[in-house]
This record gives sequence, C-alpha cells and structure tokens, in this order.
Amino acid sequence: MRLKLYLYNKNGIINVPFNYNHIMSFIIYDLIDDVGYANCLHSKKSFKFFCFSQINISKCKMVDGGFISRDGRISFIISSPDDRLITELVKGIMNKQSIMFMEQVLAIIKCEIIKEPSFTNKMEFRTLSPIIVTTKKEIDGKLRQWDLTPSVEFYNGIKNNLNKKYVKFHNLKYIDKTINVYSNMKVVKRKRISINKGPNTTFHRAFMMDIVLEGDIDLIKFAYDCGLGSKNSLGFGLVDIY
Repeated sequence: MRLKLYLYNKNGIINVPFNYNHIMSFIIYDLIDDVGYANCLHSKKSFKFFCFSQINISKCKMVDGGFISRDGRISFIISSPDDRLITELVKGIMNKQSIMFMEQVLAIIKCEIIKEPSFTNKMEFRTLSPIIVTTKKEIDGKLRQWDLTPSVEFYNGIKNNLNKKYVKFHNLKYIDKTINVYSNMKVVKRKRISINKGPNTTFHRAFMMDIVLEGDIDLIKFAYDCGLGSKNSLGFGLVDIY
C-alpha cells in the first residue's frame, strides 16, 4: 500500500538539501502514531519493509547545496507491504498534521492513498528513488561493502534480496516462486548519495533507471510495495509502472 503526502510551508519557500534521505527516514519514524512500535521498527537489524520516493519539488530551483521549492510545496510517497505500518502512519499524520523538515514547519495539506495497479507476470517499472545493490569485495585484504553498477550481478543481487525479504516478511522457510530481473536500459542515471548515520557519513552509487520484473505476480507486487535492492528504509529502490 502507498501513501502520498503533500506538504506546504506558509512562508512560500522550502529548502531541500541534495542529500536528504536520512532526514526523510527520521520523519517517517516520527510520523508513526505508536511510539513503541516506531522504536521497535527503527531498532530492527534486519529488513524494515518500507520505502519512500525522492521528494517531488514544485517549481524547483537549484541553489548552492540543494534545491528550493519556490511555491513552498513538496510531496513524496511512502510504500510498504505491512498494513499495520501504513495504518500507524495514517493515524500519526491525522494527529500531527505537520512535520519539521530542517527547522522548517511543513503542514501536511493532503494524505492520499494511492490506488494499487493491476499486476501481471511481466511489468516494466521506473525508479522513483535510486536503486542500490551491494556485494562484498576484498580491498587491501579486507572485505568491504561495494556498490554494483547495472550488470548481471546487479540484477541477480536485486532478485536475491527480494527473495530474502519475501521469505522474512511471510515467515517462510524457503521460497517457491521465481522472478527474473533486467533492464532495457532506456534511461539509466547514476547518482552519488551520502548518508549520515551518527557521526559517520557513507557514500553510495545508486541508479535511477528502468527495470523489468518477469515472473510470479506475488513477488512483483511485493517488490512494488517494498522496494528493490538495499537500504529501502533509507529511501532507495521505490519503483512505479513505466
């Protein structure tokens, strides 16, 4: 299920930095109505089963360090296969009615439930937030996390990650469904994104692109709800129908 939030600053301008993923992730946790549930979700070491899009900036202008919305309006999408999470978000949104974004008070002027599309065994998607796929690579004698670029290994990484998330979410021992992942490479744009976590900052290679999912409908729907690749709960891998 998906929600789309429309936000407004009465001052007429919203400043948005280039790298805002960690800010939006914090906002989503803060919007969850049940604080205990939000803390439990945030502290999970495994998959959190939600994703969000890049910010859509109305009347966007690029400035030093980021962008501004010249009419004070932005929007973004939150997606999850977990009905409880969506319910807690809706309750929190109704109670709070505004968010704090980099010391800017933004009113939630609309919360829209997005109608689910019809799913088929083969669907072409486009990214609403860039995809990260990671592997382990030996560098200077140490295993380090390495971001992959679109390739057979990249698509296999998406598939394996999706299967693991599906098994974990449904509490299964194994998966008996199949899916094939590839791209027609119509639009591929590399993005370098930094993520702040406490005192540390990590840099990642991520890709805005077209992606094809072919196989079991349940897996395709789950991918649509949950996101593709790694770090979904930090705003990576959300897709929509091309």
